[in-house]
Amino acid sequence: MTDKTYQDRLRNIAKAQGNGEPPRQTVDGDDGEASCEAFGYLRGIRDHATSIEFRFRDGNSIFFPYGLLGVWQHNPSEGLLLKFSGDLVYVVLIRGSNLDKPLKEGSINLTHAGLQRHRVLWIREMTKEEIRQVGETGPTIDLIEVAGFESNDALKEWLGKKASAFVR
Repeated sequence: MTDKTYQDRLRNIAKAQGNGEPPRQTVDGDDGEASCEAFGYLRGIRDHATSIEFRFRDGNSIFFPYGLLGVWQHNPSEGLLLKFSGDLVYVVLIRGSNLDKPLKEGSINLTHAGLQRHRVLWIREMTKEEIRQVGETGPTIDLIEVAGFESNDALKEWLGKKASAFVR
């Protein structure tokens, strides 16, 4: 007898394993995905993501293709500012701490080995409890703000109000 759907096949595999759950994907070697509380990334040093997802505490997400990523800046006292240019100019302001701190394995951080190399898959706002638990041991994301602009003047005005260190 053949399984009718993909879900049926997964259930049958899970029953055969005796745990009632579908098998989980495992990561072998230096390939695959990994994450910390603040962001997810591609493990392979030569791997590149095509887009980045920003996850908000309310459950919403927004995706931007890396191909639209232009200038981005890191200022430890203000956070990260990423600029995406498409039909509008979008900026993503990321507030947090230790944004450039390497993770425990030391091969990646959010800035240089992550965003710079297009290995970051997602960045998410963390809860106060998660931020407290991570403390100074790793990166934390307090807030992500996304705004779109039709003019450079509007962009500068917004930055002046939200993150004046990035205004030039």
